[in-house]
Amino acid sequence: MLTYHTIAMNLLEHQIYYPLGDALPPEGVAMEVGPGVKWVRMGLPFALDHINLWLLRDQQRDSTGTLIDGWTVVDCCIDSPTTRAQWEQVFVNSLEGLPILRVIVTHMHPDHIGLAHWLCERWKVSLWISATDYNVARTAVYDRNGFGGEAGAAFYSLHGMQDEDFLSHVRGRASYFPTLVPALPPTFRRIMDGDRLEVGGRTWQCISGYGHAPEHIALYCAELSTLISGDMVLPRISTNVSVHAAEPESNPLQLFLESLLRYIDLPAETLVLPSHGKPFQGLQKRIGQLQDHHQDRLGEILEAAKEGSLSAADVLPIMFKRNLDSHQLTFAMGEALAHLHLLWFDGQLQRVFEPAGVHKFQLPPKE
Repeated sequence: MLTYHTIAMNLLEHQIYYPLGDALPPEGVAMEVGPGVKWVRMGLPFALDHINLWLLRDQQRDSTGTLIDGWTVVDCCIDSPTTRAQWEQVFVNSLEGLPILRVIVTHMHPDHIGLAHWLCERWKVSLWISATDYNVARTAVYDRNGFGGEAGAAFYSLHGMQDEDFLSHVRGRASYFPTLVPALPPTFRRIMDGDRLEVGGRTWQCISGYGHAPEHIALYCAELSTLISGDMVLPRISTNVSVHAAEPESNPLQLFLESLLRYIDLPAETLVLPSHGKPFQGLQKRIGQLQDHHQDRLGEILEAAKEGSLSAADVLPIMFKRNLDSHQLTFAMGEALAHLHLLWFDGQLQRVFEPAGVHKFQLPPKE
């Protein structure tokens, strides 16, 4: 039986266009999606079960000044025996006998940066990434309490999620990030908003984005009218935007919604290459859908606040209409708090600390 939510999502998806239809790259083989641009799809052991990676035909000069033909990799997947084996297949099947010349990572999440150390070491090349994301990734890899542990459990408890099974799960996540990203390249090449990267004779402009990751970098090539959007613009889902324990008073949703406007003036025919889902056209339509989605959630929270104060845990059944396992709950709590924080920073809600030891948010008193 189709739910209202499923029907609504189907209607939204029909408003954007998938030029490749249902075609997907076979495992271990890259599919060409444009001149000098290939699509690699690898599996992930999560509810979001895949990631898209990209190969860009490139030329670089070696230490002697000799021009070398090869490929730039954009994003890497997590580190696991399975993904290493898939990359080995790609090396054989899709590099046309040429080397990897450079590794670009859009942002520091494990499915994007996990194998950067292995790829860079194997091909003796540099990692290109924003400085913010490289250094946050270093914290997550080498500080075993960076994502989880007691600090994480205390954070979720403060925001109303005091179920002991869930808190035990969070305490056990102290080493979660390093299991997927066991190491990083020891050095990196910094990329920033507005940088123009020459890749195989074509220029790719760096466009920074915030809210999902500390300093996400998308890549746009005007000659190809192609945007490698990373996780900033996805076709079927809204990327996770969360408040985290390490930055407990952040306003990531405001940053994310403002960042979406950085893509709004790109040409209507732009081919969007997302990190999850299929390549699509209809960028402006999709940005509008994402903005509407978050405004709807904010409206629902404000309506619920008329009945009394709300913690992030109280907001979960308002925003998420399905059962969530402990792993999904960590993302859901962060997202619920991101919506509450936008309303708090905007003055539409006030934050109060209740005697039970929980932060709650309520409508300000009427004057």
